[in-house]
Amino acid sequence: MSLFAPRTHHCSVCNRCILKMDHHCPWLNNCIGHFTHRYFFMFCLYVLLGILYLMIFGYSIAYDEYFGSLSEAAAVAKATGNATEPSSAARRYYITFTVLVCVGVFFALGALTAWHAQLITKGETSIEAHINKKERQRLAKDGIVYRNPYDFGPRQNWKLFLGLSHSRSWKRVLLPSCHLPEGDGLTWHR
Repeated sequence: MSLFAPRTHHCSVCNRCILKMDHHCPWLNNCIGHFTHRYFFMFCLYVLLGILYLMIFGYSIAYDEYFGSLSEAAAVAKATGNATEPSSAARRYYITFTVLVCVGVFFALGALTAWHAQLITKGETSIEAHINKKERQRLAKDGIVYRNPYDFGPRQNWKLFLGLSHSRSWKRVLLPSCHLPEGDGLTWHR
């Protein structure tokens, strides 16, 4: 008999036991588990959308700086001798730095978010993905197919993850919501 509830793991950083622990996030300095996983995923998704917005609407600024003629503000500053407009070299440095950061974060965070979406679809946490992989390999040697006991199918997994039952609509996903996740974190059923 285990002293822990199912899907519970001890976090060595927080020194606490976390229900349905996914990982300890160094960026948020918090454990991601039953009560915080949805917020972590939505945070990643919202940051990705923000970076995409910045890249789409910043494209014309970068294009004009590198390939276009003098911007209107730069032309006025040059004509009037106003020194508030940054130099072309400084502007290019800032734009290049912003582009590199945005592209790097977009791909890194995009990969992390896609991986978490895949885990959610399979009804797993990051820790369970590693455990289940080893279990699948171990049982495959005996010709047994491993089935994750917490995988209720993609649609139901997402509904449980997002807390969309009891007549809650998908609108709650678009706007930040503080409703509690499905279940108590101790029992898992469809």
